Amino acid sequence: MLWLKAFHIIFVVTWFAGLFYLPRLFVYHAEATEPVLRERLKVMERRLMIMTHIGGALAVLFGLALTGWWMAHQPAYLLAGGWFHAKLGLVALLIGYHLGLWRLQRRFARDACDWSSRRLRWFNEIPSILLVLIVLLVVVKPF
Repeated sequence: MLWLKAFHIIFVVTWFAGLFYLPRLFVYHAEATEPVLRERLKVMERRLMIMTHIGGALAVLFGLALTGWWMAHQPAYLLAGGWFHAKLGLVALLIGYHLGLWRLQRRFARDACDWSSRRLRWFNEIPSILLVLIVLLVVVKPF
């Protein structure tokens, strides 16, 4: 179980690296005026999106494996309070955010994104809020 938990945490960190940095690249892209810089940002965004997909997929996979372990060995741990269900809801929002980033990345690749850098800066705050809430639920288990 500890191996599953360790790998889950490793890939959550990997996933969040992309979730935090991709929107920042989008801000730079939205503000860029030089064609060479815009093309370079497209390459960086595409590569980081790939890493983010891998980190997210493996975080979810190891999270499911960890959940399976707990359900097989101590189901009351997960089902005793509502914290786990709330965490799953927040993870679903995080996956939706990830898909939103993917959509934005494809729009930037086609030079079709009309989001302002200010809007992108606000959008960049969403994973921070979700991370804080998820960690608080997992560590404190308030309900």
